[in-house]
Amino acid sequence: MNTLDFLRLNARWLLAGVLLTFLSSFGQTFFISIFAGEIMEAFRLSHGEWGGIYALGTLASAAVMVWSGGLTDLFRVRTLGPSVLVLLACSCLFMATNHAGWLLPAVIFLLRLMGQGMTSHIAVVAMARWFVRARGRAISVATLGVSAGQALLPLLFVALLTVFDWRTLWVVAAGVALLMIPVLTGLLREERTPQSMARESHSLGMNARHWTRNEAMKHWLFWAMVPAILGPSAFGTALMFHQVHFAEIKGISHMAIVSMFPIYTIVLIVAMILSGWALDLLGTHRLIPFIHIPAVLAFLVFGTSTSTLGLAFGFALFGIASGAHSTMPNAFWADVYGTASIGSIKAMAAAVMVLGSAIGPGLTGWLIDFGLSLETQYILVAGYFMASSLIMWLGVRKAARLLPPVPA
Repeated sequence: MNTLDFLRLNARWLLAGVLLTFLSSFGQTFFISIFAGEIMEAFRLSHGEWGGIYALGTLASAAVMVWSGGLTDLFRVRTLGPSVLVLLACSCLFMATNHAGWLLPAVIFLLRLMGQGMTSHIAVVAMARWFVRARGRAISVATLGVSAGQALLPLLFVALLTVFDWRTLWVVAAGVALLMIPVLTGLLREERTPQSMARESHSLGMNARHWTRNEAMKHWLFWAMVPAILGPSAFGTALMFHQVHFAEIKGISHMAIVSMFPIYTIVLIVAMILSGWALDLLGTHRLIPFIHIPAVLAFLVFGTSTSTLGLAFGFALFGIASGAHSTMPNAFWADVYGTASIGSIKAMAAAVMVLGSAIGPGLTGWLIDFGLSLETQYILVAGYFMASSLIMWLGVRKAARLLPPVPA
């Protein structure tokens, strides 16, 4: 089936995925960090204190994600999705109305769990389960939602901050999440398969069988992949989280940094679509070991460049890495462990990613307070990506011999 026919025949379900990933933006770091200056001022926080609070809330969400992510193996998307969106809207309202510093970790916990965690998890698991031969394309299309959020929401909300109070904008975010619930339920009046309970499965993993979450957790390949899936979340989150500070040390305005996000997003979308097509054609195991090479180059640029043009090039490079990372690991879990327990297995991977997004801001914020510049840190990050890529390559090379033939 060619791409246009694929999009036309599956538009209803693909759009549901796009909508869910777009709404996950309200719990993503790139959105929360828009208000970093206002939050630190309102609660009188340093970079390290704000990073620590963010890390604490995000770590708690990672722990809960291990359990809550498995709900996608039990409930249909049209049941679970609207429920999570209601909780996401409540989380946004919590941020808008909270004036107690000691409750801030709870606010971050709810935003991260319902936004970055569950909303995007539901979309990706649905694509992995509903599609087999076109799994890569389906995931790449569905994750366009968060790319649209990255391109549009920072520019829009930074501009709105010049007119409206930051708390008011969180009320707006809650309203958007609630208004989209009828749209989601309309798109999912019918799910893609007649028997679409989440436990329905279609494709086998290594050794031609379905793996349970416990089996996957005990398998060496999962742990070989952990550094690779943790890194982009940790340091991509840190990059977005410290965007205000990053602009300051580079001697440019916050708006100048934000204006580079569309470049990042456009490149990310192209890379995401191309990587989805390529993995359907060649298989994830042939491509996934190389997805972090652009990230190595990007963080070297972030650490050394002092020009606006150079930084824009760095964001373009990181867009390539992020686009590939949006599709390939999600399809990889279904390929190597099968789809019978993909929700629970993907939840473990998602928990690792959320853990990374907790470690990144907390660690980099603490190191800034300690005196290690963000630019120096980013050069070290490039080294981390090189090491994790080597570990991933060794693991995937060994696992490739155990994969079943691709279904006709």
